[in-house]
Amino acid sequence: MHAFREYTLLANGIRQHVLEAGSGPAVLLCHGFPELGYSWRHQIRALADAGYRAIAPDMRGYGGTEAPAAIDRYTILHLVGDMVGLLGALEIAQADIVGHDWGAPVAWTAAQLRPDLFTSVLGMSVPFAPRGPMSGLDSLRRAGKHAYYQLYFQEPGVAEADFHADIEATIRRMMWSLSAGPSRPWNGMVGPEGALAALAEPPGPMHWLSAEELAVYTAAFRDSSLSGALNWYRNMDRNWELTAPFQHARIRQPAWFLSGERDPIYPALKSLVEALPRNVPGHLGTTIVPGAGHWVQQEAPEAVNRVLLDFLGRVQR
Repeated sequence: MHAFREYTLLANGIRQHVLEAGSGPAVLLCHGFPELGYSWRHQIRALADAGYRAIAPDMRGYGGTEAPAAIDRYTILHLVGDMVGLLGALEIAQADIVGHDWGAPVAWTAAQLRPDLFTSVLGMSVPFAPRGPMSGLDSLRRAGKHAYYQLYFQEPGVAEADFHADIEATIRRMMWSLSAGPSRPWNGMVGPEGALAALAEPPGPMHWLSAEELAVYTAAFRDSSLSGALNWYRNMDRNWELTAPFQHARIRQPAWFLSGERDPIYPALKSLVEALPRNVPGHLGTTIVPGAGHWVQQEAPEAVNRVLLDFLGRVQR
């Protein structure tokens, strides 16, 4: 089993904290909300053992990576720029890129904008979405879904106050509520009691997340504000504006999509998953992992690792 290397470096103007292991072709792993590079621990081991160099940064605003104070420093162009800058700092000429949750739009956009650098892309939980006639937040507003979590997150300080009142409960409930465990899928709505109250308390230990693993997340978010992570959501309207020049840029590199069968956001995005062969010319296939929820790479690591390694084996440079 390969030992992880842990370090911090300056890339794209910010300090980035990175976990990595192995040597060989580079695979860049982009986590989502509210996670860490540590979320890829099962994949880092598998990739290293299979002869790859697995690189898993804490993304901008998370964990040991710098969290700029200004909200507008978290646009999709900053986030993709961080990944480009990280590979540049490591003197890596090309990499395969993998993203989960919010990390998936980063990976899709990175592949869209820098096909010379990112030679394949695998997105998890969030499929590629072509730029539409309005931002996703405007779509929610027009649909009257003002209590939906993405809109609830827009006002600075509100969600932070909810979550930091009990950060341990916040992480524990998020992990449970979006997993395959609850009998009723999480619906993303926030009631008058706030965001923390909208998340269910697990009835007992989660078999896929040990107390020690949960403590890693709790410690990371207790030591730093969730504001940086929440600022990703606060740039959704801005991202729509900034990506206008790239509206018809096509992802022609080999691409794959993977989701948990019981991911609560999968039904809402199923039409985009089905449209991937039309929207992504390089799309090779989709895997829906039975019995897994949103945290698919942690809930079903062996299944995810099989798909990941099979995909990378197909697209080897």
